[in-house]
Amino acid sequence: MYTSFQPHLTQELEAIKTAGLYKKERIITSAQQAVIKISTGEEVLNFCANNYLGLSNHPELIKAAKEALDTHGYGVSSVRFICGTQDLHKELEAEISQFFGMEDSILYAACFDANGGVFEPLLDENDAIISDALNHASIIDGVRLCKAQRYRYANAHMEELENCLKLAQAQRFRLIVTDGVFSMDGNVAPLDKIYALAQKYDAMIMIDESHSAGVVGKTGRGTTEQFDLRGKVEIITGTLGKAFGGAIGGFTTGKKEIIAMLRQRSRPYLFSNSIPPSVAAAGIKMFQMMAQTSALQDKLHENTAYFTEKMMAAGFDIKPTQSAICALMLYDAKLSQEMAAKMLEEGIYVIGFYYPVVPKGQARIRIQISAGHERAHLDKAIAAFVKVGRELKVIT
Repeated sequence: MYTSFQPHLTQELEAIKTAGLYKKERIITSAQQAVIKISTGEEVLNFCANNYLGLSNHPELIKAAKEALDTHGYGVSSVRFICGTQDLHKELEAEISQFFGMEDSILYAACFDANGGVFEPLLDENDAIISDALNHASIIDGVRLCKAQRYRYANAHMEELENCLKLAQAQRFRLIVTDGVFSMDGNVAPLDKIYALAQKYDAMIMIDESHSAGVVGKTGRGTTEQFDLRGKVEIITGTLGKAFGGAIGGFTTGKKEIIAMLRQRSRPYLFSNSIPPSVAAAGIKMFQMMAQTSALQDKLHENTAYFTEKMMAAGFDIKPTQSAICALMLYDAKLSQEMAAKMLEEGIYVIGFYYPVVPKGQARIRIQISAGHERAHLDKAIAAFVKVGRELKVIT
């Protein structure tokens, strides 16, 4: 069969290349930080990592991970309910619950697993899921695994959400699902308005805080902190792979009965190994550090405000952002790749985003700011964007 399947794949891959949509992976040969070394030997400034707080190479996290390797080993070789639960896993779950003001938490290998494993154990064909149209792919896939009735509303469009909630009164239980920060645009979900509608139409709320935890809110506790709703939503999912150290590991935190049911029936939890003890130990250390100071969040917010103001003043089409994500709109896929390549020549590491990662005709460069960036880094990047932008006639 593969003798006929192979030419089909070759043709499809060539079509992707011809359309300018083929993705190539650059190779980094250093630790993840503001200044990185790539396989060509060059050192460049990284402006496309999810390393929002600059913790991916923090010495305290590395120290905690190394100590856990000595005390708890490299891996656990088991799922949680058999013999894969160590004290470090329970400690990390407690830290997550306290950080978000929730009752209990459960760990996963990634937030993709958390989102994939949250809906099916809780809801069935008698229930309804109302989902924002721009929710992450992991939420979309998780919803597909569940038999609940599906409703979708345009991004952050509260009138459409209300219409969906009215229709969903025909179902038993209703769950509104939204990203906290929408990763391609950088906008924050209007959680205050969502909460008001949930109260009015008797619905629960789930938020994916992957791009908002550590970033949004005065102390980085996410959208529930920003809208003064800590502990008032039913479910939060998130990751340790972005602001929280940039390794692996996801989590769901929420009402204790919900977490208890996930421990019994969530398939990614029941059938996947626990996260390595070194990752758990570094996660514990990270939450302890964040409980002591919000200095990194403060610096991140200052960096983001400075960068976006300068880029908009230069004439770039920047989507309004309330996070550390700055979407530079180019609309054309080939142009986004060309600009990213030229930026690398200027010592700035960014990536073009285009279909199917974003809708057709919405290509962009997603610039991600970090607390690890210094003012000199920001100024160099801005100057490079202006130079390349003029060369490509993106700005005049």
